[in-house]
Amino acid sequence: MKDLLTSGFNELQTEMMFSDRIADVPRSFIREILKVAISPDIISFAGGLPNRTLFPVEELKQSAIKVFDTMGRDALQYSNSEGYLPLRQTISNYYLNKHHLKVDTENILITSGSQQGLDLLGKVLINQGDEVVIEEPGYLGAIQALSLFRPVFRPVPLRDDGIDCNILEEIVTGPGPKMMYTVPVFQNPSGITYSPETRKSVVQIMAKKNCYIVEDNPYIDLCFEDKISESFYAYLPERTILLGTFSKTTVPGFRLGWIVAPDKLMNKLIIAKQAADLHTNVFTQMLTWQYLSDFDNDAHIRKIISVYGRQRDAMVEAIKAYFPSDVKYTHPKGGMFLWMELPRNFSSLELFNIAIQKQVAFVPGDPFYTVKRASYPTLRLNFSCSDEETIDEGIRRLGEAVRELGTRI
Repeated sequence: MKDLLTSGFNELQTEMMFSDRIADVPRSFIREILKVAISPDIISFAGGLPNRTLFPVEELKQSAIKVFDTMGRDALQYSNSEGYLPLRQTISNYYLNKHHLKVDTENILITSGSQQGLDLLGKVLINQGDEVVIEEPGYLGAIQALSLFRPVFRPVPLRDDGIDCNILEEIVTGPGPKMMYTVPVFQNPSGITYSPETRKSVVQIMAKKNCYIVEDNPYIDLCFEDKISESFYAYLPERTILLGTFSKTTVPGFRLGWIVAPDKLMNKLIIAKQAADLHTNVFTQMLTWQYLSDFDNDAHIRKIISVYGRQRDAMVEAIKAYFPSDVKYTHPKGGMFLWMELPRNFSSLELFNIAIQKQVAFVPGDPFYTVKRASYPTLRLNFSCSDEETIDEGIRRLGEAVRELGTRI
C-alpha cells in the first residue's frame, strides 16, 4: 500500500496530464533572459520595465491613506466585474480630452493589466485554427497570450511607417482573420509608429472585412516629439478594440489596465472576466482613481518623457559611436524600446552569449517572430531603466561584442 501511495506519475504520464493548449506555449523568453542577467554587474537592456525612480511613491501613499479614511471598507470588499465606476469615467474623460474619442463608460472593462485583456479576447474570439494577423516583429506578450488558443498567426512585416499594407491586403483575402493585433504607437519591440497614411490604408483594407482591430496603446502618452495620429477607433469604432494600461505612466505593480470594446463584444468579455477572477483588485482601482483625482498626472508624465527622451538620445548617440556602420537601428519618437538589425549572416543568439561574457544583456529578436528559424539577426534594446552614463558603457560593451562576433563569421 505504501508503494502504491508514493509511486506517482512517471515523466510520460505527467506530460499526458497537460492540456493540448499549454503544450506548445513556451515560457516567457524575456523572463528566462532576466534570470541570466540578474547579476548586479550586468548592464541589462533586456527588461521592458519602467524606470522605478520615477514612481510617484509619496503621492500614492497619500492617496492610499485617503482611500482607507474615506472608502476603507468598500475598498476591501468584493466589487463588480466591470470595474470601479469613477475610474472608468476617468478613462472615458481621458479618451475625450487627450485623443478626441468618445468612449462610453459602459464600453470600458477594467482588467488585471492589458495582458489579461489579451487573454479575455482570446477566450471570447479565437477558436483553434482561427487566423490572427500580427505585426512582424510582434509584441511577445501577445504572441504568448494568444498562443494558448492555438490560432494560425499571419505575420505582416513592419516598415518604417508601420505595417506593410500590401501584404496585409493579400493576407485578409478570402475568409480572412478574426483579429488583427497592433501596437501602432512606439511599437514593442521596434519603437515604430504608424504614419497617418498607413493608418488610413489599414482602415480601408479592414473596413471590408469581418475582423476586429485590436489597438494596444501602452506607450501612447510617452511621446517625445510628434503629435500622434488618429486612432483606428476614430474610423471604425464598432470594429476596433482598445487596450490601455496604467503600468507605463503610474506603476506596473498594480497590474491595472482596461479594454474598450463594442456593446455585443463587451457582454461576452464581462462573462469571461467573471469566469477568470470575478473582478480586478478594487483597492488598487480606488487608489489609482484617488491619485489621478488629487495630483497632476500630466506633470508626472512630462517628467517621465523628459527622462526617457534623454535616455533614448544617449543610446542613439552611443550606437553611432561604438557600432559598425552596417548595423541598422530605429529612432523611436517615444516609448521605451529601440530595435536593431545586424548584418544578415549574424545570429543575435550568438551575440547574446558573447555579450553576457562582457556583462551586458539584451533581448535577441527570435521570440518576437511567429515563424521560427535558426536565429534572427535582430535584437531589442530597452532604454528606460538605465541612466545616460550606464547606457553609454553598456552600448560600448555591446559594440565590442558585435565586432567580436563579426571576426568569427
